[in-house]
Amino acid sequence: MIRLNRALAEELGLDADVLASPAGLAMLAGNALPDGAEPLAMAYAGHQFGHFVPQLGDGRAILLGELVMAGGERRDIQLKGAGRTAFSRGGDGRAWLGPVIREYILSEAMHALKVPTTRALAAVRTGETVIREAPRPGAIVTRVASSHIRVGTFQYFAAREDSDALRLLTDYAIERHYPEAKQATNRCRAFLQAVSHRQARLVAKWLQVGFIHGVMNTDNMAISGETIDYGPCAFMDEYNPQKTFSSIDRHGRYAYDQQASIAQWNLTRLAETLLPQLDSNEDTAIEIAKSVLGDFTTVFQQEWENAMRGKFGLVTEEETDVDLIREFLSLLERRKADWTQSFRALCDLAGDATSLGVTLLDNSLGEDPEWQPWQQRWLARLDRQPKSRADAARIMKSCNPAIIPRNHHVERAIQAALEGGGSEYMDEMIEALSHPYDDQPADSPWIKPPRPEEKVLQTFCGT
Repeated sequence: MIRLNRALAEELGLDADVLASPAGLAMLAGNALPDGAEPLAMAYAGHQFGHFVPQLGDGRAILLGELVMAGGERRDIQLKGAGRTAFSRGGDGRAWLGPVIREYILSEAMHALKVPTTRALAAVRTGETVIREAPRPGAIVTRVASSHIRVGTFQYFAAREDSDALRLLTDYAIERHYPEAKQATNRCRAFLQAVSHRQARLVAKWLQVGFIHGVMNTDNMAISGETIDYGPCAFMDEYNPQKTFSSIDRHGRYAYDQQASIAQWNLTRLAETLLPQLDSNEDTAIEIAKSVLGDFTTVFQQEWENAMRGKFGLVTEEETDVDLIREFLSLLERRKADWTQSFRALCDLAGDATSLGVTLLDNSLGEDPEWQPWQQRWLARLDRQPKSRADAARIMKSCNPAIIPRNHHVERAIQAALEGGGSEYMDEMIEALSHPYDDQPADSPWIKPPRPEEKVLQTFCGT
């Protein structure tokens, strides 16, 4: 066992002590099956960097089954990295320790940040050696998701022109995730719209916390609206809207500021698979799809503005708010200021003009001639609200985390596990990340940006 998520086990109604026992470990390592499990690898297709592949599927993941919780909700339990499947395409189906630690840390951090996400129930070493760029220790992460149905799942059956399977899949997705769509006159339109709205909210939350998914292929977009597949993902340090991390994203397709447009592009691919169900007349179906897809931009913009208003402590709306927000973002970009630290410091500026946060902002932005004028406009804007500046600061702290899973700490956790075999650094990091919006000591190592030599410039998918 590398780590067992006892809190999640309890939430799922599972006995953590049983999972931690030799019998539980055998299940988490894929050497034994839970009662009632009928394991399978799921089929799906996908657009990978814009290029369609008609068959992908779970090449290194095994779905053990669905856990029905006390309230009737279903959760998929999946082993990731457990070995070859029918969809491994020449790969070994294994995972090595690095990506397993990364997925565990990132998914649990996202949950603490209140971003919809898959969860990590456990991470285990397998005792095997996995060959990547060098021999690596093998590992498996147990992933929990509302489901593993993806845009690519619909594309798989559409590519085969299997209309019966598409109808079954749509009905199942509606029943499981969007039961309210059953009451609509056009259930398929209601389903597409609900998926679209959830994706708009999800991406807005990503941008709020500075997250870059890294590989937003259609097979990595979950119908449930959860963040899924933590491969070459990362959180920004200094603000750069064109920032990418993935080693294979050479043209910035999945850059920070492209994520909303890519989500809409992926939804368009979903809509294409649903056209026959939207209406029997193709022209009418296309118009329905266009209407829903066009609405994505409006919903995303509103979600983004709401998220950003929270970051700036704005509880009322004024016409110039978006301009005020974008001016600050331009300041951050010009000065290459740290995204998380700058916004957390802004909370201090709203609540206490003599705080360390104010000093930090003056040090990072003070040389820009626009900083002082912007600061005065923003504080005047806060003073026009019915709430006090102290109230605004409290709101801001609930929207601006002090701690994120910074890339250099993730890499250090992986390196520590590789070199010493222990997970102490990972454990300390996860404990710190479990309360990301709490105030932290000024000398906390978790809140500081990386030094130049610590910066992580690229991330990798692990395969």
